Amino acid sequence: MVTLMTTNLQPTSTRTEQPTGRWATLAVLLLGQFMALLDVTIVNVAMPTIRTDLHASGAALQLVVSMYTISYAMLLITGARLGDLFGRRRIFVGGVAAFTISSLLCGLAPDPTMLIAARFVQGAGAALMMPQIISVIQLGFSGAARTKALSAYSAVISVGGVAGMVIGGVLVHADLFGAGWRPVFLINVPIGLVVIALVPRFVPADQPSTGRRLDLAGLVVLLPATFLIVLPLVLGHEQNWPAWMFPSIAVGLVLVAVFVRVERRVAARGGDPLLNLDVLRARGFGRGLVALATAMITYGGMLFVLALHLQSGLGESTLQASLVFAPAGAAFGIFGYYWRRLPARTQPMLIPVGFLLTGAAYVLLAFALRDGSQGSVGMYAGLVLFGAAMGCAFGSLTNRVLADVPPGEAADASGLLTTTFQFGQVLGVATFGSAFLSLADGHSSAVALSTAFFGMAVVVLAGFVTTVARRR
Repeated sequence: MVTLMTTNLQPTSTRTEQPTGRWATLAVLLLGQFMALLDVTIVNVAMPTIRTDLHASGAALQLVVSMYTISYAMLLITGARLGDLFGRRRIFVGGVAAFTISSLLCGLAPDPTMLIAARFVQGAGAALMMPQIISVIQLGFSGAARTKALSAYSAVISVGGVAGMVIGGVLVHADLFGAGWRPVFLINVPIGLVVIALVPRFVPADQPSTGRRLDLAGLVVLLPATFLIVLPLVLGHEQNWPAWMFPSIAVGLVLVAVFVRVERRVAARGGDPLLNLDVLRARGFGRGLVALATAMITYGGMLFVLALHLQSGLGESTLQASLVFAPAGAAFGIFGYYWRRLPARTQPMLIPVGFLLTGAAYVLLAFALRDGSQGSVGMYAGLVLFGAAMGCAFGSLTNRVLADVPPGEAADASGLLTTTFQFGQVLGVATFGSAFLSLADGHSSAVALSTAFFGMAVVVLAGFVTTVARRR
């Protein structure tokens, strides 16, 4: 009989104590995760029809995209701690419910204001859901089972962003019932209801941490710090980086330093910090986060600039552009899950070799697309190589980063890991998106894209250096 490995995650019925019960639990949680990840990118392909239908301004469209990202990034660490304090299943269900209701409001929105507000709530719901999954994996799985569970988690993350673009393109193109863009949000409603119905049956209730309190001082500092950093990053390239954005980032970074001091002081006094910084002492955790950040920076940047090039530079339709990403998404998901079946003697090299091959994929894409062509063998070879290499590196690295984290620090590791994923993608869109748009003003879209891909190769090389140092 398999039991969950902590006093904070005790099943309330024998139904979920069997080995199959753990995998049913994970499947339900990952379904919620996939739903949340879809909405990171699914809305991007619907922007033109939203503008026409709601008569939305350019600024309003930016907020429709960015409000989800802002609230999502702001609340990830808080969501992880809330799960620890009040029960992971309870917070997960609350997040799914908030996400489902706000998705319905998005799909029925009569004007941009309501759509923007509902998107903010969507992001908050996702932030409550996502950290609970890593915590459950850390506490409920061990050994080979944990590796398999983390591989499934990595595969869903890798596929989610690409799947959002593909599904969004298909739904907008299909124009179901003449609803235009609205199905990209309404599709979440039945999925969310299914998840809510399945959670009581397959996800065991867990006991909240007793005698612990929410660190309000840390929360008061962390939320504005995250907001001041994320807001300029998600709006900067569209607003042409106005002067106020750089002081905003600077103040946000100062508040991050203040947050670290507050958390250390709370811990020194025997309190319950919002984020226990001791988790950074786990072997390889800090350097692993840096390497994962480089991977997500280039991943977010690649999705963004290639979509811009295909639609704006080459005039492809939304559906055609979204389907281009399908081979990369498929390879990413397959290799992100099945890397553990490779020979054991090769697995220690998967992370550095995966980073090197990802860099090679970016270089191949840079040369294949430099002449403005689309649909070439080189392009699809580069996309498949990217997906396979990144899948191996990402899946293996996620497993290694969490391997030595103590169970008592699962919530802290989950909050930092999911925040790294989100910040990495936001930073990738901000940096490579801005570079691409700036270069495209004076050069062709193909030249701008090629230059951006060379930049991504350099960033991945930095990640490679980090992984080599980590191995040593």
